[in-house]
Amino acid sequence: MTRTPRRGLGRAVATAAIGATLVAGSVTLAAPAASAMTTTTTAFKNSCQAVPSSSLAGGPQNEVEDASVTVEAPETVSPGEEFEVIISPPPISVPNSPGSGASLTNVSRLKIDVEMPQNATFVSGEIVPGTSSGLSGVAPNVLVVNESGNPDPNGSIIRLSGDNQTIANSPSSSTNSEGGIRANATGGANTEFQLPQVKATLIAGQTGEIHLKLRTAGAAGNYANNANFLTFLPRVNAPLVGTVWAPTRCSPRDSANSPLNNGAGPLATVTVARGVADTVTHLDGPSTVVNGSDFTLTATVVPTPDDGQVQFTVDGHNVGAPVDVVDGRARLTTSVDEDGGYAFAAEFLGSEYSRPSTGSRTVTVTSQDIVTTTTLIGPDRDAYRDQPVNLTAQVQPGVSEGEVAFEVNGQPVGSAEVKDDGIAVLPYSFDSTGTHQVVARFSGSDGISGSVAPRFPVSVTEAPAADVATTLSVDAVEPVERGTPVVLTARLDPAHARGTVQFRLGGTTLGGPVRVGPDGTATLTTHFQSPGEFAISAEFAADPGFIDSDSAPVDVTVTGAPDEVVIPGGGGEGSLDMGSLGTLFGSLGG
Repeated sequence: MTRTPRRGLGRAVATAAIGATLVAGSVTLAAPAASAMTTTTTAFKNSCQAVPSSSLAGGPQNEVEDASVTVEAPETVSPGEEFEVIISPPPISVPNSPGSGASLTNVSRLKIDVEMPQNATFVSGEIVPGTSSGLSGVAPNVLVVNESGNPDPNGSIIRLSGDNQTIANSPSSSTNSEGGIRANATGGANTEFQLPQVKATLIAGQTGEIHLKLRTAGAAGNYANNANFLTFLPRVNAPLVGTVWAPTRCSPRDSANSPLNNGAGPLATVTVARGVADTVTHLDGPSTVVNGSDFTLTATVVPTPDDGQVQFTVDGHNVGAPVDVVDGRARLTTSVDEDGGYAFAAEFLGSEYSRPSTGSRTVTVTSQDIVTTTTLIGPDRDAYRDQPVNLTAQVQPGVSEGEVAFEVNGQPVGSAEVKDDGIAVLPYSFDSTGTHQVVARFSGSDGISGSVAPRFPVSVTEAPAADVATTLSVDAVEPVERGTPVVLTARLDPAHARGTVQFRLGGTTLGGPVRVGPDGTATLTTHFQSPGEFAISAEFAADPGFIDSDSAPVDVTVTGAPDEVVIPGGGGEGSLDMGSLGTLFGSLGG
C-alpha cells in the first residue's frame, strides 16, 4: 500500500461523512400557520471532522461546508402564551460512491440538538407523522436531555434522534455499530432521505426575548466534540480494508481552528411582550340610599390592571375628576339630595396593557327613613373558655352601612362592620365559664334607624383537659364575579387535628360540613349570586381529642349586576324589602 491510495480513501470516507452535513443547513424552526410569523435565514460555514475507524483510511478528515438555517417563528408572543416550534429538515443527499472504489453502506445514529430556549418553558415535543422518507432503523423521537445526553425532564437540550442512539453523548452510544435513525444506501449517484419534522410546544416566559439557537454552549462549542449539535455515523465499504466507520461531529465555524461563527448565535428572536387585555368593570354599592346621605360606590376592574383611572358619572355627567385605580379598585363617595332613580357609571379609562371598559348600576334615592331590626344569630353552639367563636348579628332589612357594637355582660367587647347582606361578625373568646349575656347594638346612619338585639345567652364551659386546642383560618378570597365558581380553603392548626369544617357566608351556611384532609385543610367549591361585600367564616367541629374553634371572618367582594331591589309603597316610616336572605345567594352546595 502506498500513501496515495490511503489519502484517497481517507478523502472518500470523509466525503461520505461530510455529505450528510446538509442537515445543518436545513433545520427550519417554524410556528403554527395561524400565528403571526416572521422568517429569518442565517447563512454560515459548518465545520465537521470525520474520524475513520481504520488507519488505512487515513487520519481525521476536516471539511467545511456552506450551511444556512431558516427560522420561522412568531414575531411576538405574550407572557404565558403557548406557542409551537417545528423543526423541519429538508431532503438530505449523500454520495454513494465517494471515490477510490469505496461505497456508502448507510448513515446511522443521526442526531440533531437544539438548545432549550431561555425565558420559555418546554411543554412537549413530538414527531409530525408522515414527514420523513428513506429512513429505517429506530423510529425518530424527541427527547429532553441534559449536558451528558441523559434523558432529563429538566435538561437544557431538545434532541431529535432514534431513541437517543448516537455516536456519543448518550447512554446508548457507539462509533462502530449501526443504531438509531438509519438511512440505507440506494441506487444511483446519491442516497437521499428526509428526517421528520419535530413539533415542540413552549410557553413564553416574562417580558423580554426568546432566542432560538443550535446547541453550541459549553463543550458543544468545541471543535469535533461529542456534544456538537450534529453528529452521525457513516459506514463505508472500502477496497482491501472492508468496513470503515467514520463518526462525524459538526459545529458552526469557518474552519477547524476558527471560533464559533454566527451559526452559533440567535437564529431567530421571539419578543415576549405583554398584550393589551380586555377588561370588565363592575360597579358595586347600595341600590337604595337616603336623600342627602353619603354613600360609596366601588368600581372593580377585572383582570386587575397595573394602573389607570376610573371616571365616575351620573346620568352621563362626570362626578369629580378621574380616580386612580389601586389594586384593581376605585371608589367614589357622594350624595344626592333629590329623590329618584339615578344611573351611575364607572368608566375605566384604560392603561398601557388594559383596554377601557364601563360598569353601571341604578341607585334609588329616597326620603323615607329605613326602620331596622337587629337580631343575634350566633354563636349557634356552646363555647369553650379561651377558644374563639363568632358573635353574629343580623340587621334587617339588609342595610350595607353602619356598625354593630357587641357587649358581653354589659361590657363592650368590640364592633364589626355591617356587610351588604346585613350581617356583622365579630370573633371573640370568652375568658370565664358560665352563662354570658351578649347584646348587639346597630349604630344606624342618616335615614336608617339604629336598633338593639335582645340579650343572647351563651353557655361557656371548660374543654376536656386532655384535648388539643385548635386554631382555624380561612384563606383570603380574591374578588369574584357572581355565578363564577370559587374555591374556599380553611386551614387548621395543628394540621393533624381531625373533624369537619362548615363554611359560612355571613349567617348563611355554604354547603355541608367538609372533612378536614390529612394536610389540615378543608376546601369547598361554591358560587355567589348577589354582588356586594360579604364576610366568609368557618366553624371547626372537632373529633374526640381536639377542641372546636371558629375562624375570624375574611372579606369577599362579589361583582356583577345587582338583583332588583323593590321599595314597597305605603305611608308611615316605610321599609326596604330585601326579601328572604336565603334568596341572596345561589346554589350554595359544596
